[in-house]
Amino acid sequence: MGPMPLAQYRRKRRFAVTPEPRGAAPRRRARSLAYVIQKHRATALHYDFRLEWKGVMLSWAVPKGPSLNPADKRLAMPTEDHPIEYNGFEGVIPEGEYGGGTVMIWDRGRWRPESEDVDAALKKGDLKLRLDGEKLHGSWVLVRLARKDRDGRVPWLLIKHRDEYASRTKIAEAEPRSAVSGRLMVEIARDDGGDVARAASGDPPALARRALAAPRARTRRRSVRRETPRLA
Repeated sequence: MGPMPLAQYRRKRRFAVTPEPRGAAPRRRARSLAYVIQKHRATALHYDFRLEWKGVMLSWAVPKGPSLNPADKRLAMPTEDHPIEYNGFEGVIPEGEYGGGTVMIWDRGRWRPESEDVDAALKKGDLKLRLDGEKLHGSWVLVRLARKDRDGRVPWLLIKHRDEYASRTKIAEAEPRSAVSGRLMVEIARDDGGDVARAASGDPPALARRALAAPRARTRRRSVRRETPRLA
C-alpha cells in the first residue's frame, strides 16, 4: 500500500463548506516523521491512525482505537491519504459532508520505521514501527490480512509489541481528552457548533454528563507514563 494521490481526498470534500484543510501538494520532507491519531465521531466512533510518508499521511480507521495490550489485535481499515496539514485539524465537519461529525486530535508525535524498507513493508503488508507520542510509545506493527471484507477492502491489524510500554490499561478510556486542547468530544462539539449529543456518545458517560452540566469544568489529565501499570 503506497501513497494514494490527494485527489482522492479532495474529491470527497467540499472545501467551501468543511473546515478541513485542502492541503498543499505532496512533498518529501527531511525532518522526522509525524503521526497523529484523530478520534472521530461520524456515523460511528473510530480512531484515524495516520503516519507521515512521502509527503502525505497514510491513514487507517481503527474502530476500537489502539490498545496497549499485545494480545489485542485492532482492526485497521485503510482509507485515503490525507494532507500533512490535516494533522492540526480538530473541530466539526458539517453534517451531510463526507465524514460529518466531531474530530479530536487524540494523540500526536513522531514515528520511525523499524522495518528496513518502508515501501517494501507496506507492499508486503507488514510494517513495524516505533511511536513517540503524548499517549502512545514503543514498538508496534501494522499487518495486512489476506482476506477482503464484504466491500472488497483488505483489512489490516494494529498490534502493540511486547515492550516496556505494553500494558493492560485501556488507554482510550483512561485518556479520553484531546492531546492539543484538553477537551472532550462533547466540548469540541459544543464549542464548534457540532451535534453535542452524538459527540457525547464518544466520551466516558460520567465526564460527558459533567461537561454538559458545567460546560467550563475540566477534569485533570492523567500522565500515561506515570500511571500506566506494566504487563509482567
